[in-house]
Amino acid sequence: MSTEVSPANERHGSGGGESTATVLVALGANALIAVAKGVAAVVTGSAAMAAETAHSVADTVNEVFLLTALRTSARPADREHPFGYGRARYFWALIAAGSIFVTGALYSAYEGVEALTSESHDLESPIVSYVVLAVAFVLEGSSLLKGLKQTRGEAREHRQSFRRFLRTSDDPTATTVVFEDSAALVGLLLAGAGTALHQVTGSGVYDGVASLCIALLLALIAVRLGRTNMRLLTGVQADPRLVRSVLVQLGDEPEVDAVVDLLTVQLGTDQVLVCARLDLVDALTSGEVERAVVRIGRGVRDRFPDVTEVFLEPVPKDDAEVRERVRVRYGDDLANRMVNEAADGLPGARPS
Repeated sequence: MSTEVSPANERHGSGGGESTATVLVALGANALIAVAKGVAAVVTGSAAMAAETAHSVADTVNEVFLLTALRTSARPADREHPFGYGRARYFWALIAAGSIFVTGALYSAYEGVEALTSESHDLESPIVSYVVLAVAFVLEGSSLLKGLKQTRGEAREHRQSFRRFLRTSDDPTATTVVFEDSAALVGLLLAGAGTALHQVTGSGVYDGVASLCIALLLALIAVRLGRTNMRLLTGVQADPRLVRSVLVQLGDEPEVDAVVDLLTVQLGTDQVLVCARLDLVDALTSGEVERAVVRIGRGVRDRFPDVTEVFLEPVPKDDAEVRERVRVRYGDDLANRMVNEAADGLPGARPS
């Protein structure tokens, strides 16, 4: 069998500086926008502008969380964290998702309910809102373009569609910026529509409805980001294409009679742990087994830069306990194909 390198995992560590730049651009844009929206909300008395102020404050706080995530996850492994701090990025990104919900969605919902239940009032100087919304649209658009440039570039490197990359990426920082800024642009349009309808009709109902729509939008984004980061925090396996390619490479080794079990865990962005149980050729001496295990593990790390740690365990392929554990985890069909050194890949793998 030929060893197929998974294109989704050819690079290692690229994009870290670009992720930081993307977050810094978003931080600067959101901070300026939050101040401008706050002033406009006070001057005009618009509930939609108040909701958008909360939206931008939440986004600004989130960028701080994401910068913390980038800095913390880059720390090297130590005694307390022998596999490094890669998952810290997912933790802080999860906190950012919670911030969107609490700071943005709940406050926007409060403003919407307040506008709907209180006496209607006239907007003061609505032109201020329009100017601020227009400037904010330009700034948010610039930040979004930066995030899209990075994520589209990474999607091409992974040979994935942009939509699939957003769903499966192991780097939550740039994707969070893309979701935040996309939501921000939609929120600006909602705020503008609510302000315009309030101005034309004199009814604050439209202002309140716009605020509630912004709250719903932020809640959906928060749930989407929260689910993504929860998945990464709970020990998800590596990209199935990488798993398939590692399986093929291990099966190609001359000392390997069968791959009995293969487990991978995403330790962080571009950081994968590989654990494999191998049935080695019976004729090998103990010294040859030791040298083979060292060489095979080194070969996997060299071939797949995302693989940072490799653990190999020699086991007989007919060991009942091991086979049962593999069947429970993967099912009978995949367990049998794995032992037969099948190169078809794991469920969900796609040919490149």
